[in-house]
Amino acid sequence: MNKPIVRIYVLVVLLLATPVYFTSKWAVFDAEELEGKSANRRPLIEEQQIPRGSITTIDGALIAESLPEGGGRNPVYVRGYPEGSLFGNPVGYSFVDVGRTGIESAENDLLVGEDNEFASIIDQLRDEQPAGADITLTIDSEAQRIATQGLQSAISVPGTGAALVAIEPATGAVRTMASIPGFDPNAVQSDNTFKQLQSDESAPLLNRPTQSTYPPGSTMKVVTAAAALDSGEFEPSTVLNADSPKQISGIELQNSGGQSFGDIDMTTALTNSVNTYWAQVGEQLGPETMVTYMKRFGFYSDPELDYPGDQMAPSGVYNSDGDLVEEGFDVGRVAIGQGGAEGQLLATATQMAEVAAAVGNGGTLMEPTFLQQAKDPDGRTIEELGDGDEQDQVISEESATQLTEMMTNVTREGTASGLSVGGVEFAGKTGTAEIDLEGTNQPWFIAFAPSQDPQIAVAATIERCQGCFGGEVAGPIATDVVESLLSG
Repeated sequence: MNKPIVRIYVLVVLLLATPVYFTSKWAVFDAEELEGKSANRRPLIEEQQIPRGSITTIDGALIAESLPEGGGRNPVYVRGYPEGSLFGNPVGYSFVDVGRTGIESAENDLLVGEDNEFASIIDQLRDEQPAGADITLTIDSEAQRIATQGLQSAISVPGTGAALVAIEPATGAVRTMASIPGFDPNAVQSDNTFKQLQSDESAPLLNRPTQSTYPPGSTMKVVTAAAALDSGEFEPSTVLNADSPKQISGIELQNSGGQSFGDIDMTTALTNSVNTYWAQVGEQLGPETMVTYMKRFGFYSDPELDYPGDQMAPSGVYNSDGDLVEEGFDVGRVAIGQGGAEGQLLATATQMAEVAAAVGNGGTLMEPTFLQQAKDPDGRTIEELGDGDEQDQVISEESATQLTEMMTNVTREGTASGLSVGGVEFAGKTGTAEIDLEGTNQPWFIAFAPSQDPQIAVAATIERCQGCFGGEVAGPIATDVVESLLSG
């Protein structure tokens, strides 16, 4: 065979193969990616023909349902949200014109029946219309209502918001997730309303518990204490001088109110949230150890939550360019929930709830989840939470026991001593991040209860308030939610 014919043959094969490749790439190999793009409305249009599964809370409140519109054999199904704004965040919405968000997006395959291939095949053989699975969330509606109302009442600076997350330490079940301000997903169908929500400076479409990162203030001292105890470098009885001020990274650091404590042990330092003690602990541990333990708690990556990736943000140390950094930052100030231009500690409420949950669960962090149960249209259970999935062994059980006792002392006689949870002993840590020199603060509170048999862990924060403190503002909301869940 002569060379010119071979060249022509190869050219013809390439010309034929190229369109086949790209057609296959788009239609087969990249089909899932294309389907998942928010700009691709085809899956949404197709799914309008399917009665999307309902979404219900663990205590029976109907959150989302599909309502048929139009007559005939194949009506169009449109989503309805009976509870309105109470679950707008985090459940989200699902509409042809605006797409899907939140749990509606994360659990979409279940809700439209794509996760149950056997049932889909049977439906095709019977020439029956496919239907989605009904799902039950781990969220408790009464606790959600208490959290939402409490956070709303705590807002004192216009245009600001708040967040609260409650988790079962033993299973990772998310029992409450409240974001203020919220939105009514029913109203999203209106183009004008949707545009108004998008342009609203208070960002009601933002699910603050998973998307907003904030300086966590002194709640970070729980992470620092965990690293100190578990690394073997410190004990609850370790004594350091905690006078104020102290030179940390060459700059003076003050305790709250400028109070000097003299020589104190670690338990006293956590009980009274002593900055100069914990900054020294951070410096002695160093950035490498601190980052190692932060990663075990889940920092530096999105939470392992069944939620859309573009609606979650990683917690960690961020530099002035907005990049996560693992070295070169003021580790003493990061250890107390602060930082500087070279590295500012920022965390979500979900992350700080996971910190409390891991300590309460004997040092084991469970994967957080919203899904309690999913049932197909015939009532068969196709997914169930069970005992949950382990994410990481953050610290040893011994270290967790020591830290639990220290955090319990915070609620007995420390910065959270004015709080209570239905008469049961509980462990907690207050936090007050200073936003500016004008006295604007961001209050925090994390906790788990009961201390000796933790059932619920919680984190709550309010973005801005004047001259406020974590134990006074965030603490009562968090403890009200915990009390409701324990008594439910």
